[in-house]
Amino acid sequence: MSDAPQTPEMALDQLRALAEPGRAEQMSAYHKQSRPVIGIPNTAINDLTKSWRQTLDVDARVALAGALWQTDIFEARIAAAKLLTQARLRPDSPAWALIQSWVPDFDSWAIADHACMAGQKRLSADPARIADIAPWATSTHMWTRRAALVITLPFAKQNFPKPHELAVRDQVLGWAAAYVNEPDWFIQKAVAWWLRDLSKHDPARTRAFLDAHGTRMKTFARKEAAKYLN
Repeated sequence: MSDAPQTPEMALDQLRALAEPGRAEQMSAYHKQSRPVIGIPNTAINDLTKSWRQTLDVDARVALAGALWQTDIFEARIAAAKLLTQARLRPDSPAWALIQSWVPDFDSWAIADHACMAGQKRLSADPARIADIAPWATSTHMWTRRAALVITLPFAKQNFPKPHELAVRDQVLGWAAAYVNEPDWFIQKAVAWWLRDLSKHDPARTRAFLDAHGTRMKTFARKEAAKYLN
């Protein structure tokens, strides 16, 4: 277990110690990054941030996550999100506020998805936070619109949703219906992803969506959305 970092600089030193020769160039090309990339395997970041979560209190984790995000280093932003990816986090309002503050910075699917996974935990802990997400669905920033679907994925995966959870499910499907005319690959992929996951738990709603809107989806997205439907 790594010692808990007392400063953001110590945390960066611990991250840099995990770099593998030649990996940074490969990752920069794969993730299309112009920001600095250290070259760390995701499993190594997992292990390091797990040790940090075990040794830092919630306030310290939120502070460190905020500082790591501000470095604009690829793995530091991934680590920032992983620091907050935890079902039980009390108090969690500062973490939720921090995650929301990151959304306008999204410009990479890997960073955005890790941040949204942290956000999923906070949204599941308090579904009323869907009100905070609703404005994202009409943002002019593509990555923010996409995040509205990625962060709400838990509501596509429930087998026995409660009435308020069904209301969230239908609200998100309404956003997805407004997205199907968008040609952007990431938006189409996000719609397909949400529907594909939903189809395993609520095939009726998935079929209804595709019957109403499927012809306006890109062919690849429509096929992926229907992948698990009989």
